[in-house]
Amino acid sequence: MNDTEALIHRYYEAFNAKDWEGMLACLADDVRHDVNEGSARGGRDKFRAFLAHMDTCYDETLTDMAVMVSRNERRAAAEFIVNGTYKTTDGDLPPARGQTYRLPAGAFFEVEDGFIRRVTTYYNLNEWIRQVS
Repeated sequence: MNDTEALIHRYYEAFNAKDWEGMLACLADDVRHDVNEGSARGGRDKFRAFLAHMDTCYDETLTDMAVMVSRNERRAAAEFIVNGTYKTTDGDLPPARGQTYRLPAGAFFEVEDGFIRRVTTYYNLNEWIRQVS
């Protein structure tokens, strides 16, 4: 396993352990976070706020992880299954009632100097809405 692959695995192991500080330690100070349905966010502090919001609304574990890394180790991608429980209503999304969901998702990364500089996450929001409605 190369350094970038190990970094991505460490990032997601921290996610599954709900070790938010462990996740943040994998990120560059000026990380760019491109969320599925929203504007890009910059910096660890905004990422920390995102994690706190997500932790309030969702309880998720990722399984079936596949990590792919470019030859120069500067880019990576991960594909996985999100297994979750919708805990608290998130904005204008359907009301939360403890519904469970399971859907495929993926993320793309830029890596530099041993840190993740960009995280871009994708999933099918309409499928998630169908599952929790």
